[in-house]
Amino acid sequence: MTINEGADFLKDNPGLRAIDAILPDINGVIRGKRIAPEMLKKIYDNGFQIPASTAMLDVTGDDMDPSGVSLAKGDPDVTARPVPGTLAPVPWAVNSTAQVLVSLFEDDGSPHRFDPRHVLARVISRFEDLGLKPVVALEQEFYLLDPEGGRTGSPQPPIIPTTGRRASGMQVLSISDLDGFADLLDQISAACTAQNIPVGPISSEYATGQYEINLVHTDNLLSAADQATLLPRIVKGIAATHGLDATFMAKPYMNQSGSGMHIHASVYDESGNNIFSNGDDAGSPSLHHAIGGLLATMPESMAILAPNVNSYRRFKPDTYVPINRTWGVNNRSVAIRIPGGDDANRRLEHRIAGADANPYLALAAMLAGIHHGLTNRIAPPEMTTGNACLDSDPGLPIQWGPALLELENGKILPDYLGQDYCKAYVSCKRTEMETFFSTPSLKEYEWYLRPDC
Repeated sequence: MTINEGADFLKDNPGLRAIDAILPDINGVIRGKRIAPEMLKKIYDNGFQIPASTAMLDVTGDDMDPSGVSLAKGDPDVTARPVPGTLAPVPWAVNSTAQVLVSLFEDDGSPHRFDPRHVLARVISRFEDLGLKPVVALEQEFYLLDPEGGRTGSPQPPIIPTTGRRASGMQVLSISDLDGFADLLDQISAACTAQNIPVGPISSEYATGQYEINLVHTDNLLSAADQATLLPRIVKGIAATHGLDATFMAKPYMNQSGSGMHIHASVYDESGNNIFSNGDDAGSPSLHHAIGGLLATMPESMAILAPNVNSYRRFKPDTYVPINRTWGVNNRSVAIRIPGGDDANRRLEHRIAGADANPYLALAAMLAGIHHGLTNRIAPPEMTTGNACLDSDPGLPIQWGPALLELENGKILPDYLGQDYCKAYVSCKRTEMETFFSTPSLKEYEWYLRPDC
């Protein structure tokens, strides 16, 4: 950590009113504390105390004491410390505000095992032991919404500022759709620059009001997850200044495309060689072993990659969302795609995770699969060349309950993410699932609250 990082920032931002010290919980929801600028030096020197349960709250913000890791132990505090390089302004804030990402540590200085950032770090260390360095890039999709919603409270597309008309139709890669929200998208890019988040292309996607932002490739995997965690905060913050909502919900519209978080990955050896490259479009044996590991761990990973009830609404036939354990070259219907292009930059694209997944955990699960495949030299099944989105795979859980059961009984992923972490994750999510299904839906009343039922 740069010893003067906080002091230098305060010197460069004399009118600062507050600083948000933030971290993501198990769901990727941003939690934290707002502090006065004069407290920044103390935080950089000593950190600050925060309940350990913060990292394991359910999606509503409630502490369900998963596996007895918080309330049963008296909900002890842990120490939150700034993540170097993440102190940055918040351009969309009404008052002059900054933010800094923090990570959790025990009193003895050891990483808090339930902090998702440390879960990812443990998986990364496995590659360091092999002398290998993964390079990754994440792509995140989201929807812009009219905050008024539909007449039934359901989402509806926004009004396009340049035309005054409501967005409609599926305009894939439409430049005019980008033009319609050019100011908003430009401000998102500017905010990313202000927060040291390098972004690549921005494109309109396969549905009304849906967009995708690509983050750039990096070998700093923790930073990649940091950036993917902070990006939704930027998008939602900037959208709000334009009178709009933004959502990274996996499937806000049942009749339109879901929102995913695609992860691109390659792996380099100590000499800087891409071990996935061998002059063939289908990649090297190492790439095939990585794919084999990803497909082998995919059933156990589903509860991480699709973390809530809405997540599983993405997995429908013929929607460019994988519903089976398949792979292929330049084929968007498969679960693991090998994109075309320069052989020296040969990589795989993991297409399962939803935009609602916690980036640290999704990246950790993906890297675990790659490592498992490389170290065990797992051969993948035969490559798919046609449409892989027709028939679902009975071995791949595409419903919430079975996915949680797969992780609970997992033999591979808990070894990477931590047995205690996976147990607490399943406990938290199962309680969330039971709570969700304990409340009758409007559809239940519509169908069953009738005299003839």
